[in-house]
Amino acid sequence: MTLKPIKTPKVAKKMFPNYIWDIPTKEKVIYLTFDDGPTPIITNWTLDILDKYNAKATFFCIGNNIEKHPAIFQNIIEKGHAIGNHTHNHLKGWKTKTKDYLENICDAQTTINSEISNSSIVNQKSLIVNLFRPPYGKIKPKQGRKLIELGYKIVMWDILPFDWDKTVNPETCYNNAITKTNKGSIIVFHDSVKASKNMQFALPRMLEYFSKKGYKFKSVNV
Repeated sequence: MTLKPIKTPKVAKKMFPNYIWDIPTKEKVIYLTFDDGPTPIITNWTLDILDKYNAKATFFCIGNNIEKHPAIFQNIIEKGHAIGNHTHNHLKGWKTKTKDYLENICDAQTTINSEISNSSIVNQKSLIVNLFRPPYGKIKPKQGRKLIELGYKIVMWDILPFDWDKTVNPETCYNNAITKTNKGSIIVFHDSVKASKNMQFALPRMLEYFSKKGYKFKSVNV
């Protein structure tokens, strides 16, 4: 079993106060985010489930996946969800030179912007992407500073259900997603093949659970 915490410790948030870990609010709002797509079948399944609960989310997309599956990417933005940059090739910042890391993010941004310009959305300015999430949550301080200087908002998370972890069963993943979630929590799921079993079990149940409690699900807008 992984030793990583389900809920991000306060000390981590204090160490990196320029990163966004949650969005404090008194309203019953939860911020769902999805990493690593767009992915055939799984991303569209996710979009259908979100539609069922009138939920909006933020999809942190890999540039290379967008190039492979542009129609799925178009489906995400046409349904009114927000987009974030997740690098072009899912790079681990700790193991990548800052120059190479920034160039890879720029490549992903170019792909994102190109696909947005090809969309049928009338107000394309509303789709301007300035959100970034580092793959694995691993980013060097220098990389983070450079990205912030470039105008990016680095979005981390408050809750990690571990949907991708093979040692976590679907029921546990669901419990991870609901037991420590608060108003304003940012939650990470993955619209990927690896995470699909757990995510497809936990997500609809979580949406049902919090909807009954009067919660709304919104995209990250900071």
